[in-house]
Amino acid sequence: QVNFVESGGGLVQPGGSLTLSCVASGNIFSTWDMGWFRRGPGKERELVASITTSGRARYADSVEGRFTISRDNAKNSMWLQMNGLQPEDTAVYFCNRYYNNNWDSWGRGTQVTVSS
Repeated sequence: QVNFVESGGGLVQPGGSLTLSCVASGNIFSTWDMGWFRRGPGKERELVASITTSGRARYADSVEGRFTISRDNAKNSMWLQMNGLQPEDTAVYFCNRYYNNNWDSWGRGTQVTVSS
């Protein structure tokens, strides 16, 4: 089992930006593909961005061009830079690893609220 701690959420106005951080326990972070998920009010959890061990990123259509995922394996850390935030981006954001064909280690997440 591994622990992830997400941070960086908050209240932001439409059009604003936030950067979320994810720090992992353990020392084999570099061997995991990683992802950022979100669950909005009344919505299913969705994968918004993922990044492979080699740094290849993929994005959901809803965030493509606005969000940027990155990682630093030496720091056991991953980030999600979010620009052009809109009310529909309001959600709890989680990071997770892809391990044994499963996203297997959910943290508490960090709340992002986009509102004027």
